[in-house]
Amino acid sequence: MAHFAKLGTGNIVETVEVVSNDIATTEQAGIDFLNNLYGNRDVWKQTSYNATIRKNFAGIGYKYDQTRDAFIPPKPYPSWTLVENICQWEAPVAYPDDDNKYSWNETNQTWEVIE
Repeated sequence: MAHFAKLGTGNIVETVEVVSNDIATTEQAGIDFLNNLYGNRDVWKQTSYNATIRKNFAGIGYKYDQTRDAFIPPKPYPSWTLVENICQWEAPVAYPDDDNKYSWNETNQTWEVIE
């Protein structure tokens, strides 16, 4: 199955639709099918679960970046930076490498153990 993200204002993903591979033999064929199905001329971009195209599987709220040809998730915290080669956000401090679970504290810029 092929997956397509519908882009809205600001290239933000509004929905993701599934199209049979028999129909979506190319990206354009999938786009044409969806626009014919819904009777409109929306902007669609193909996405993939295994991230073989456009860096990440598109989710609602993700942004399609045309320059990078990638889907980028919403930025979780102001201090986090984008890792260009994977288009994922990274905390300024590495996630601890132990068996605990942590949550990010933006005020203190630290990982805190979840009790």
